[in-house]
Amino acid sequence: METAQRAVLFVDVTDSTRLYESLGDTVALALINGLFARLDKLIAKCGGAVVKTLGDGIICTFEDPDNAFRAAVEIQTSVRSSAEKSANRLQLKIGFTWGPVILSRGDVFGDTMNVCARLVELANPEQILTSAPTVDALTPGLRTRCRALFPTRIKGKAEEVPVSEVLWRYDPAVTEANLTRASFARALQTSLKLIYRGNIFIVNRTRPTIQMGRDESNDIVIVSLFASRVHARVHTRDGHFVLADLSSNGTFLLVDDQPGEMHLRREEAMLQGRGWIGLGKNAATHGDHSVRFSLQQENL
Repeated sequence: METAQRAVLFVDVTDSTRLYESLGDTVALALINGLFARLDKLIAKCGGAVVKTLGDGIICTFEDPDNAFRAAVEIQTSVRSSAEKSANRLQLKIGFTWGPVILSRGDVFGDTMNVCARLVELANPEQILTSAPTVDALTPGLRTRCRALFPTRIKGKAEEVPVSEVLWRYDPAVTEANLTRASFARALQTSLKLIYRGNIFIVNRTRPTIQMGRDESNDIVIVSLFASRVHARVHTRDGHFVLADLSSNGTFLLVDDQPGEMHLRREEAMLQGRGWIGLGKNAATHGDHSVRFSLQQENL
């Protein structure tokens, strides 16, 4: 057993269950194994070592956080490029962290690994997430390619961990981190009220993010088998409130006085007015899977 400073990088294939169902076990397994063989070479090229594979995921370590950053970017870039030429498109979620780990019998353990696993759970397809302490460990040039997102709770840790995203490609749709004066003023004046099982939760300038799911580490613990362990997140963005689905079954959004409802699958939607959020099941069916929301003006 050895304790050392390492960057831990976790790669996870998005929605592998759907892949096996649509292609069959043999074809899907061959597709994922072929992907992992390519990733092994990319990881080694960036100075990393594969610790183990977990069905549809790879865990690897690097002695330098910059190398983990570069490997994550190269992996996403390579997979996206290959997907454009393939009928069976694969998407990946990646998380990486830097810190002390325990190396034992070819495996890696410890808090740094636990945080990394949590980041992968939170990541959307084609997204790379890391922690604020990991960003601080990067060289200045790489730090500029990261943007702060939100804090998250991690089981066993007293304090929330600030999450950051690696901007690995140019995308004009990516939201700028800085708010305009108008949107900032709007954010100061508006809050979002969430009601679940009689309990009230407020999203505003002092609490810009709330996470919902079945796991007890969430801000709102959903007592429903339809909900994923980490199901959805509501956060502020440019003076608005955004609902982001992180689940397997999807998140349903029903706005009062509007026909129909929206079904989000690893997608986002802006919350307006008042309505219902259904976690894993139809929002119109009010029960333990549903959360009531409403925007309201704050008394400043």
